Amino acid sequence: MPNFPNSIRVRSTTVLLVRRHHQIAMAGDGQVTLGDTIIKGNARKIRKIRNGSVLVGFAGATADAFTLLTKFEAKLDQFQGQLERAALELSKDWRTDKYLRNLEALLITADKTGSFLISGKGDVIASDDGLLAIGSGSMYALSAARALMKHTELGAREIALESLKIAGEICIYTNSEIQIEELHNL
Repeated sequence: MPNFPNSIRVRSTTVLLVRRHHQIAMAGDGQVTLGDTIIKGNARKIRKIRNGSVLVGFAGATADAFTLLTKFEAKLDQFQGQLERAALELSKDWRTDKYLRNLEALLITADKTGSFLISGKGDVIASDDGLLAIGSGSMYALSAARALMKHTELGAREIALESLKIAGEICIYTNSEIQIEELHNL
């Protein structure tokens, strides 16, 4: 996270991706916090792009996240919608470009072929279990999702929603203003 004067840090977001039973759901909460103050409760941190065929969620500094989202969309266009190639190329640029390497954000992307977490350190991480999470409450949401995947037959949407609700009950930087985007017909 970026450093702010007087040690104030912006903390925001929990975004979770769930891939199950030929369904993909991405859920994000709406809370943005500056220091110990909630400054926004209904921020939109997940999007459908590329005519609704790709999901993207972001955490971190908002301006940085939008810059990366724009760059990612350009990479998808450049590589004719090939998600993995676009993710790898964005990561390479993010790591090596003098301006981009200072951006403080994380992205999760998914389409019918794959799911990836992309970081500015050069990481492009694919999911082994159909789950990816980023943000302040990510470990709470991920833990809940893993338990629900193991012990229920709930669909992707239901797991994403319930996991974000659980994270919101534990993490002070996650609220219950949950938005969900889905991909169908996989």
